[in-house]
This record gives sequence, C-alpha cells and structure tokens, in this order.
Amino acid sequence: MKKSRTFAAKLKTITMNGFYTILLLIGSNVFMTVAWYGHLKLQQMNISTSWPLIAVIALSWAIAFFEYLLQVPANKLGFEGNGGPFTLMQLKVIQEVISLTVFTVMAGMMFQGEHFQWNHAVAFLCLVAAVYFVFLK
Repeated sequence: MKKSRTFAAKLKTITMNGFYTILLLIGSNVFMTVAWYGHLKLQQMNISTSWPLIAVIALSWAIAFFEYLLQVPANKLGFEGNGGPFTLMQLKVIQEVISLTVFTVMAGMMFQGEHFQWNHAVAFLCLVAAVYFVFLK
C-alpha cells in the first residue's frame, strides 16, 4: 500500500511540475514578445519614434528581465534532471510552440494589419508534428 501512495505522490508532483512549467513558459513568452516587438508598436503609435536605439534596447532589456524571472524557473522545474517530466529537447520544443502561439495571438492584438494565413496554419501543424516526434520514445 505504501508503494502505491509513493507512486501516486510522485506522479502528482511530476504532473504539477509539468503544468507549472507550461504556465511559466506562457508567462515568460508574453514578456519576451513584448520585449522583442513592443517597441515596434510604440513606434507605430508615434511614442518612441525619436528615441535613440540604446533607449529602445534598454527598455527591451528591462522587460526581458521579467521574462527570465519566469523562463529560468520553468526550465528548472520542468527538467527531468530536477524531478520534472521533460527532457531538455522536449522543453525546447514545448517552448518554441508556446513562443509562436503567444506571438501569433499578440501580433494579432497589437498589430491589426497582421493576419493569420494558410501557410501559418501549415507551419503550426509542422510544430505539432515536432512535439509529437520529440515525445516519441
């Protein structure tokens, strides 16, 4: 009986680590997308058109700091070497899928001229295939 409780507890920990890893990756990618592309929206809104490049870089770095506050714990928590459910390769592929998904949603919200097209859908299907293949044993 004790073995099954131990197994159940371990399974619950691994499942929760996977869940929290994905939530942290989503949050980090929101910050990453804002850090990388937010200055373009500020430029479109005529807020940062006169800013020197170094100011734009400094703003992006300041935002990216919060990305790292979520990204590093996500990888640490999710990595199988630390008791998480994912291999290094699985973590990377999951991160890329989340990154492109978050980017697509935010680009649609921030940049109204960007539209989701058929070739974008095909690219996403390729990413889903990548996730499938990286999880094969």
